[in-house]
Amino acid sequence: MSKTAQPTSKKLARRSVPAFFLGVGFVCLVAATVGGRLGLGLVMFGIMAVCSLVVILLGRRSETYRGLTEEPDERFALIGQRAWAGTGVVLTVGNLCAFVGDLASGRSGDPYYWLVGTAAVAYIAFAGVFRRLT
Repeated sequence: MSKTAQPTSKKLARRSVPAFFLGVGFVCLVAATVGGRLGLGLVMFGIMAVCSLVVILLGRRSETYRGLTEEPDERFALIGQRAWAGTGVVLTVGNLCAFVGDLASGRSGDPYYWLVGTAAVAYIAFAGVFRRLT
């Protein structure tokens, strides 16, 4: 890799997270507008734009942000892996609680059982795949 390509790669990596937030905000804006809720879409886009700005401003000085978005070393790769695993646990438990709460309210539990079921199947599949890889 040439020395001129490396700074561009680092700049692109730093911009990818804020760009992701803006992209999600735009998708929410379009989806809400199509659904007839332009105001909600504008609020969601605004929230995501603020998150993007915060990441840009705080990311300049944060070793953690640079370590996770640029070419991470082994330490930051492990931190990122654990962060995603923790996120998966929180989302799965949250969906499971929503599913049980929906059932307790006399509803069907849909769409939560699809999310919980997908998480269970994904966990089993990934455990099997990763077992074969290690």
